[in-house]
Amino acid sequence: MTDMPTPIVDVDWLAQHLGEPELLIFDASNSKQRWQRFIPGALIFDLEVEMADTSGELDHVMLPMDVFEQKLRDLGVDDDSRIVVYDDEGIYASPRAWWMLRAAGLHWVAVLDGGLPAWIAAGNETVAEPGVAGTGSVTLRPEPTAFVDADAVAIALNDPRQVVVDARSADRFEGTGAEKWANTRLGHMPGARNLPFTQILDQGHLRPLHQLEELFRPLVGEAERITFSCGSGVTACILALGADAAGISPLAVYDGSWQEWGADPKRPVATGPDVG
Repeated sequence: MTDMPTPIVDVDWLAQHLGEPELLIFDASNSKQRWQRFIPGALIFDLEVEMADTSGELDHVMLPMDVFEQKLRDLGVDDDSRIVVYDDEGIYASPRAWWMLRAAGLHWVAVLDGGLPAWIAAGNETVAEPGVAGTGSVTLRPEPTAFVDADAVAIALNDPRQVVVDARSADRFEGTGAEKWANTRLGHMPGARNLPFTQILDQGHLRPLHQLEELFRPLVGEAERITFSCGSGVTACILALGADAAGISPLAVYDGSWQEWGADPKRPVATGPDVG
């Protein structure tokens, strides 16, 4: 199997390589209808429970690396594994799994462009049950700045060399749209930029490279680091995927995102549109 040129593969590529011994496929679907049909051999990557630290009050928190390592071994991941992740909405939850794996030091990880809908639309087979995991021996080599906390974000917001980008919709960013958490204030982090994740997608597919560059370059300029945030750390990873595909780095994701920041009275909040 050749080296992966981008963080995205299409359904033709996956169909061609399906069944190769080094290839693992993870279904990271996060919808209410998830896990009704699978790409053959796909294993469940449960972002809500199994692959999240549920010890606190926040959603979708990255697991401690020693725990994550064992869970990946239980999914059959080895040091030479090639991993493709997908979801049943096109591109929605799968970039979160992709970023978690990248944060753990696994670099041959790709998102299936268009996800399960594109796989089915191309006439490919699906099955009713997930695959059977082998036993892996992966050793993780974590990237310590892939996920950052609120203190790191506060520093980034006041550093002209860094940019913080919020993936939520414009109304939520501006403070006119509702949030799902009762104790979370409305608005955004002062100084953050807004790029709704939907703008880098087209019917469940990542937009072409030239369009991604047109969206990201004016936003991030010459920044030395870009940190992405959202509601609870899922759609921020869609922006990370798009930026990575556009060749922009280094990147980070704020794991607690607005669920944490907006609930913390010590953190400042602004309202109104992105002023650039």
